[in-house]
Amino acid sequence: MAERVVLAYSGGLDTSVAVRWLMEHRGVDVVAVAVDVGQGSSTGGEDWEAMSQRALAAGAVEATVVDARAQMAEEFCVPALMANARYEGKYPLVSALSRPVIVKHLVAAARSHGARGVAHGCTGKGNDQVRFEVGIRALAPDLEVFAPAREWGFSRQDSIDYAAKWEIPLTASKEKLYSIDENLWGRAIECGVIEDPWNRPPEDVYAMTIPTATEPTEVTVGFESGVPVSIDGERLDPLPLIAGLNRLVGAYGFGRLDMVENRRVGIKSRETYECPGALALLLAHADLEDLTLERDLHHEKLRLEPRWSELVYDGLWFSPLKQALDAFLVESQRFVTGEVRLALDSGRCWVVGRRSPASLYDHGLATYDATDTFRHQDAEGFVRIWGLGVARWATVQHKDGGSADDVGPTGGLRP
Repeated sequence: MAERVVLAYSGGLDTSVAVRWLMEHRGVDVVAVAVDVGQGSSTGGEDWEAMSQRALAAGAVEATVVDARAQMAEEFCVPALMANARYEGKYPLVSALSRPVIVKHLVAAARSHGARGVAHGCTGKGNDQVRFEVGIRALAPDLEVFAPAREWGFSRQDSIDYAAKWEIPLTASKEKLYSIDENLWGRAIECGVIEDPWNRPPEDVYAMTIPTATEPTEVTVGFESGVPVSIDGERLDPLPLIAGLNRLVGAYGFGRLDMVENRRVGIKSRETYECPGALALLLAHADLEDLTLERDLHHEKLRLEPRWSELVYDGLWFSPLKQALDAFLVESQRFVTGEVRLALDSGRCWVVGRRSPASLYDHGLATYDATDTFRHQDAEGFVRIWGLGVARWATVQHKDGGSADDVGPTGGLRP
């Protein structure tokens, strides 16, 4: 019996062709594993039975589908929310979050089947090859990794012809306009006319953010220790909560991103995303932290959030620094409990209210009316001591106090 390789199977052209190519060129039996992380949500869901039959028709000895949607929501989307994760301050890690989910199930399948290695259908210029391979090697460094699309040198037409030769049933055609990757956290769109960063994305690229709602509304999101737990008072697990917000917020056309992104391999790429639920939750969660986090903790968390996002983007979900930062994030969320009111209108979503039983906001300290409880007389000594170092510097080293003529061309003081 031939050795086995587990293939991350998406049902598309490349992974279907990869089944037969691995059989032909590596002499292995292929086990196709498709992991449901919420792809196809905007169009009614994937036809998993048809996908499995397609893999078997391509030559796979076995085809399985793993429902990982709840795991995706609870173990991957929620930590990203706790980190307020946005790569380069914009992208909420849609595809990057799903890859370690898939990796965990690929490795589990490889162990179950006694497989020689794991294969994926990624090309040599994308981020996903990094995420798959680094993740696999972190969990199972003994497994071999196969990347057929980096080896075969096929154009898209070559792949279509190869599939026709082996009678592999496909839905792909020469006319495919965009490359789509979708999961519970959002949808990524590439290729076609949007490869030119000057072109405005046409409306037909969108599926999750088609505006259908006509009247403004509000929605209240509840959190417990940083985890979203309710919508308008109805308790929900993370999976239905995120899915529900995708539908509700997306109906107002909110959640679109258009950006030029720096890939891990050094390429700048024009990317179009739609992430209605994710962006709404990120707005709400960050706002609740404003209310509940102590100042120094809050500032340090803001400093670490971009690093967490970079690690996940770069495929280092399973890494010691990521694990250490996770521990910090969990501790930081102990008192991030409360509710946030979001207003929704055409193309917009914004925070209009927040409350928490652990709020650090004190009306008596903050107000300027007659109920003010702040001891104003304490401020004089505080300000004097706070500025003591600067005052001493001005007295000894900068006696004249400075003038416009003392400022150098770069903004520093002239000697």
